Amino acid sequence: MAATFDGYLANTVTVIDVVGTFAFAASGAIAAVRQRLDLFGVLVLAFAASTAGGITRDLLIGATPPAAISDWKYLAVSAVAGLVIFFWYPKIREVVRLQNLLLIFDAAGLALVAVTGTQKSLAFGLSPIMAPMLGVLSGIGGGIVRDILVTETPTVLRPGELYAVAAFAGAAAVVAGTSMGLPPFAVSIVGVAVCFALRMLAVRRRWTLPVADASGE
Repeated sequence: MAATFDGYLANTVTVIDVVGTFAFAASGAIAAVRQRLDLFGVLVLAFAASTAGGITRDLLIGATPPAAISDWKYLAVSAVAGLVIFFWYPKIREVVRLQNLLLIFDAAGLALVAVTGTQKSLAFGLSPIMAPMLGVLSGIGGGIVRDILVTETPTVLRPGELYAVAAFAGAAAVVAGTSMGLPPFAVSIVGVAVCFALRMLAVRRRWTLPVADASGE
């Protein structure tokens, strides 16, 4: 099925994947700056956060070698994001006046990578049931690696967080749009919007999942 992944779909996935790489790289760099890491540490965390999900996805669907290590664009984009954050993070925060840039970049990376992960999985022959699962794995992978490297509990495992659920909603939108024969780019935009909006609304309005009750122990 890999032969079907070409032309317009391939270009669409690549463009959105690269944008997602930048978003996750920025989130990794911000996390590193907050931990007072040096330039090398910032660049390492930026690359790890931006490529972990995509590498996992490509290995599981047989798209080898993974795009993140075979295409120079991914390294270049993560390096640019890391350098920008390392040298200008205080200025960026001052200009955009947002208190939690990490949250925004993380939500953007989650949405973009979950969508491209689902689209690429469908193109490589995964079923409409399993493709969203791999899309979710693609999306949460970068955040997990980033948080572990700075010794924090991964966001996806924090009690009640609507993180993987948001990724699944975006992935499900991709599957639905693809099954209806909609253009790949339009499907991508809808999927990204659904995931990003749900994630940001959940944070803003404190929407959470039920948490297990262990009070009897």
